[in-house]
Amino acid sequence: MKKTIETTPYIEKTHFWGRLFSWVAFAMLMMVPIAVMLHLDTRPSFQQVFDGFKGVALIFWTAAVLEIAVYAPMLGTGASYLSFVTGNTTNMKLPCVLSARESANTKPGTDEDEVVTTIAVATSTIVTTIILAVGVLAMGPFISKITAPGSPLAPAFNQVLPALFGALGAGYFAKHWRISALPIIVAVIVLIFSPSIGTGTLIPVCVVVSILGAYVMYISGFLTGGVKPENPLKKKK
Repeated sequence: MKKTIETTPYIEKTHFWGRLFSWVAFAMLMMVPIAVMLHLDTRPSFQQVFDGFKGVALIFWTAAVLEIAVYAPMLGTGASYLSFVTGNTTNMKLPCVLSARESANTKPGTDEDEVVTTIAVATSTIVTTIILAVGVLAMGPFISKITAPGSPLAPAFNQVLPALFGALGAGYFAKHWRISALPIIVAVIVLIFSPSIGTGTLIPVCVVVSILGAYVMYISGFLTGGVKPENPLKKKK
């Protein structure tokens, strides 16, 4: 019996090392507050820690759960572990994966796509780290002046993410305008009535709308030029 991608040795090893390094990263992150606590010789009570955690958890728990459910199928196995450990998934890792997938012409769920997406996220992480290190060292003395409210360049820094996603999304919207139109319209309507809605909530809403809309368009023949697909159940009978 041919193994599926979920049961290949590569995927099994990816899960093993991904889980291991996720726990290692979690332990290293926890070392920071522990080191501060030991250095300041303070021992916060459990209630104090719980109260602080509760305030943060109420804000981020939905995004934490929904981002995993939404991003993991889009990123792939190896890329998901790398992205969630290194962070900046929405702004950097996901656009890199989509761009690499389009360039390599691979399909999600295939062995080739797993390799491409993992390399894309790994490369993005290395490049980002190097650029940040160089940027901090080179631009550190000037960054506060460039981003100051009175600086002529200040408005540009507020448009970095829209420019990034606009450039990446334009190609997809032009290629798949029939599928793209519905989620864009829904996102605009949601933002009109709730402009303060978080990205972690808006993205899953648009994903659900995209899936349902694409399914309805497909079975209605809108995506196939009016030709309705055959019902496989009827074909069997």
